Amino acid sequence: MAYANPSSSSSPHTLNRYLTNPQRLHRPTGLLKLPFNPQDRKLRPVRCQTPKFEPKRSAINSHVTEPTSSSSTIDFLTLCHSLKTTKRKGWVNHGIKGPESIADHMYRMALMALIAGDLPGINRERCIKIAIVHDIAEAIVGDITPSDGVPKVEKSRLEQAALNEMCNVLGGGMRAEEIKELWREYEDNTSLEANLVKDFDKVEMILQALEYETEHDRILDEFFLSTAGKFQTEIGKSWAAEIIARRNSRLAKKLN
Repeated sequence: MAYANPSSSSSPHTLNRYLTNPQRLHRPTGLLKLPFNPQDRKLRPVRCQTPKFEPKRSAINSHVTEPTSSSSTIDFLTLCHSLKTTKRKGWVNHGIKGPESIADHMYRMALMALIAGDLPGINRERCIKIAIVHDIAEAIVGDITPSDGVPKVEKSRLEQAALNEMCNVLGGGMRAEEIKELWREYEDNTSLEANLVKDFDKVEMILQALEYETEHDRILDEFFLSTAGKFQTEIGKSWAAEIIARRNSRLAKKLN
């Protein structure tokens, strides 16, 4: 969720292997291979001009990417399998049967980025990428929620270490660096795209809460209260208002 205990049974089996061996999480990362010879002065990284509001994009994005080995690719994708099987801790804590997985949550967020209307200064493709990777470190650490009592700084540290380990599994290189950059951009909320995807994160959660309320005849006030007044964008506010209006209408019908 937005913020499972690293020792929770709901975390993937890789969790204990990584978290009980701090040396794996803090081992030095190997040097990345440059896509050109630094001594060849004729070659210069090319930067595209970007609007002033955008964060600095790494020069790595302007080069043709080096291919990742098939072995590293499959290792990485196998590690990401746990995103499909690890259930979101907030729903587990509320006794929801057959709750969504972390991957389910990220997938619908990516759909939100895909179908959202065009917005000035927003890079839709980047939003989709951020949505896909924003919870990717949970493949190792699981879904850490506020109820676990893990300080936000410690949560971020654990997830950063896990992300670094996943990128090592991928074999490093420019795709790994892009994943790190997208994740950090979201974590630090440093762009309009990150603002929007953070709103999608909350919108997806309250929409799922409404669906579980309807499906299981439950009241899940906690999720609506925790997001109230925290939407940063007009589209986030508009979509959240529509969900809340539908919820209020449903609750009113139940009382009559």
